[in-house]
Amino acid sequence: MEKSIFTRIMEKEIPARVEYEDDQVIVIHDISPKAPVHLLIIPRKPIPTLMDVTDEDLPLIGHIHQVAQKLAQKLELKGFRLVNNCGKEGGQEVFHIHYHFLAGFQE
Repeated sequence: MEKSIFTRIMEKEIPARVEYEDDQVIVIHDISPKAPVHLLIIPRKPIPTLMDVTDEDLPLIGHIHQVAQKLAQKLELKGFRLVNNCGKEGGQEVFHIHYHFLAGFQE
């Protein structure tokens, strides 16, 4: 199986602007932002789609939500949107789950 662009970023084969990382996730700036703040929260474990998440992965999914909270606090945001596109029909382009963290919209 070919490595996803996200795996290649985590392995430092492709440069990215990293906002945060730990042993479970990496957070990078989206190269085509759709909001003033547009980050991608990417688990290090390569899970193709949200439909492929198992019970074993649930702590990881919870951790992703905690990372979103940390990002909001760090960036002093009043609110944000967390989006996951699941499957081709759901608009997913890279088949390694990731969450779009979007913020900075007008009040």
